[in-house]
Amino acid sequence: MSKHIIDDAKRCLQCKNPLCTKGCPVATPIKESISLLLDSRIPEAGEMLLANNPLSLVCSHVCPQENQCEGHCVLGKKGSPVHISAIEEYISDYYLNIYKPKKSNNSRGRVAIIGSGPAGLTIAFYLAQRDYDVTIFEQNDQVGGILRYGIPEFRLPKSVIDRFTERLYEMGVKIKPNATIGANLTVDDLFRDDFKAVFIGTGVWRPSKINIKGESLGHVHYAIEYLRNPSVYNLGKRVAIIGAGNVAMDVARTVFRHDAEEVYILCNKGESTITARPHEVEYAKIDGARFEFYKSAVEFVDGGVMVADTEVTVDEDGYETVTPIPGTENLFNADSVIIAISQGPRAVIVSSSKGIDVDDVGLVKTDESGRTSREGVFASGDVVTGAKTVVEAVRIAKNVANAIDEYIQTEYGEGAKQEGKEALDT
Repeated sequence: MSKHIIDDAKRCLQCKNPLCTKGCPVATPIKESISLLLDSRIPEAGEMLLANNPLSLVCSHVCPQENQCEGHCVLGKKGSPVHISAIEEYISDYYLNIYKPKKSNNSRGRVAIIGSGPAGLTIAFYLAQRDYDVTIFEQNDQVGGILRYGIPEFRLPKSVIDRFTERLYEMGVKIKPNATIGANLTVDDLFRDDFKAVFIGTGVWRPSKINIKGESLGHVHYAIEYLRNPSVYNLGKRVAIIGAGNVAMDVARTVFRHDAEEVYILCNKGESTITARPHEVEYAKIDGARFEFYKSAVEFVDGGVMVADTEVTVDEDGYETVTPIPGTENLFNADSVIIAISQGPRAVIVSSSKGIDVDDVGLVKTDESGRTSREGVFASGDVVTGAKTVVEAVRIAKNVANAIDEYIQTEYGEGAKQEGKEALDT
């Protein structure tokens, strides 16, 4: 164990009213797990963390701790907070290696999980624990969704996802890779095959376009597609990235690791409006990324992208408008340009299935427990909320798992069977 983890754990004040836990979306029992760690009871600490959050190890790598647990630590008010993420990573990593899950006996009915991102993995874990017969349908060749195909290796090692996947197999979860629901198979087919409930957790994989001339040119790419498999791209030595969020920072740091020599991040507003986490921005700068502010892409052309200076105005309601300034257009030289502004959901599932309502941007409509407009179909994660954090997906997925359990037991469980028998008797 690294000495700084022990030292940090000893710094924990064991607050009577731990603000760190209040700052965590899934209310991680931080002080309790630290106490168990220092008492040489690490398996109990790991069991506690896993029961509260199956993706505890993942979250220790990718959560914005500075805004959540560590950001609420009282020691951080006048100094450095306890490095909770490192402690959680150590405990969770240790426990995932020794965890021996109980195998589901498949006695409570079949459940289909469409998509194996954070929400789908969380629900599969909890329902398998409750003896459901769970099948994950994943359109890619490996499990993980955004965790595997959207977060770079240097932020989240793929081995973390692989190890969690092995635990799911041990629990009896079935995984069908390269299976796209909405193409050959539909939601109707799943219900025909006696799945009692269907969960949709397909994320947001459709990149948003800028909708300017030249967007189809060969040197223009989309961030969410690039991050899926960076090694297949030949971007050249000078790369421009349009966008200022966390994805843009991930792309910038990734292209440096794939032979780029110059990377520029083009922002249409000022530095204070960057939406990426501050330390992700710092890492991008350390890796060598340069920022160009108040620059708006107006046309993609051979040799790069035409940009114009921008003017930002704010109305009385605080709404900002970004306007390119005429006459300031010039060529920003780049071998490749990557668009990293946002992404939305694909419509392949809902377009092939009746009765699943979506909003005006294609996100699936649900109630607070993930119930869609179609009976027996549930959804959560980015396909409902748009792109959010992993821990937020876990928080909602825990509620959805309970709702699926309640639905199946009400409709198909022993109580429902008894009601049906009584109705026949009368």
